[in-house]
Amino acid sequence: MKSSEIEIAPSILAADFARLGEEIKSVEPFVKRIHIDVMDGHYVPNLTIGIPVIQSIRKITSLIFDVHLMVVDPVPFVVPFAQAGSDVITLHIETLQDPDEAIDFIHSTGKKAGLSVHPDTPIELIFPFLAKLDNVLVMSVRPGFGGQEFMPEAIERISDIRHAIENAHSNAVISVDGGITAWNAREIAEAGAGILVVGSAVFGTGDPSAAVRELQKCVML
Repeated sequence: MKSSEIEIAPSILAADFARLGEEIKSVEPFVKRIHIDVMDGHYVPNLTIGIPVIQSIRKITSLIFDVHLMVVDPVPFVVPFAQAGSDVITLHIETLQDPDEAIDFIHSTGKKAGLSVHPDTPIELIFPFLAKLDNVLVMSVRPGFGGQEFMPEAIERISDIRHAIENAHSNAVISVDGGITAWNAREIAEAGAGILVVGSAVFGTGDPSAAVRELQKCVML
């Protein structure tokens, strides 16, 4: 993937929610999408945002909303989140009885479909579905909380998924979420990531727009 095609996707999990609209506007000129983590306190040990927040921020920006559902039973939430303004809906393969059916269901709403894999999940579980997917989200931390360190073993997983996507003649893009900083962004991009989901290293810096621009420089391959 050309460096000009590698995206930085700021994760609003790390934003100041008292100034959420302002935080989004600060990065809007420099990115194409934001990443939105939805957690239910069951699949992961944290609670975050829901449909009302997505509906509210949809009013202030035309950025792509890349919504990551970290919930126990995600399929019933696909339509409500699609209607709220999501553009990409990603579900964890560990939560699905029939991933193939879930992908088709997301596509039936007119949205792009992604599958995510927990660090403990063999990546081979997603291989049968690559031809249908728009996005593969590789978790490079244990999902649930921001600010964690990148798991080095994720590099090999990203590379292996990239080769599997090529072999499947799939157009799926690899997103990587967790522990990404200016120090490791280039290595992650070189392994095959097309979208780098970055939270604390953007919104935790005091100058989100400058942080995004710095990360974009780092991934110039």
